[in-house]
Amino acid sequence: MVRLCGRSDLVPGEARRFDVAGLRVALVRIEDDYYAIGDRCSHEDVSLAEGEVWAAECELECAKHGSTFDLRTGEPCSLPATKPVPVYEVVVSDDDISVVVS
Repeated sequence: MVRLCGRSDLVPGEARRFDVAGLRVALVRIEDDYYAIGDRCSHEDVSLAEGEVWAAECELECAKHGSTFDLRTGEPCSLPATKPVPVYEVVVSDDDISVVVS
């Protein structure tokens, strides 16, 4: 488990990239829920953390071509992406937001 940030370091509706154990991880906050997915769009090597958070849909949009990914499963929800991105378990403990990577 790797600590990424504090709870208040990420505002609702924000995504931020973290480099963890050789992986690029996008941490997303929607209200008081946190999601961590692979930060590379499966369509093209673009940072997903630079895209827009769709809070109502629980999705993150790739800024380059508009593909969206379900933050809970990593599955693409729109084209041109057709392959999922990895998802990681998020652990919230006191003020710390951590991610479990293997």
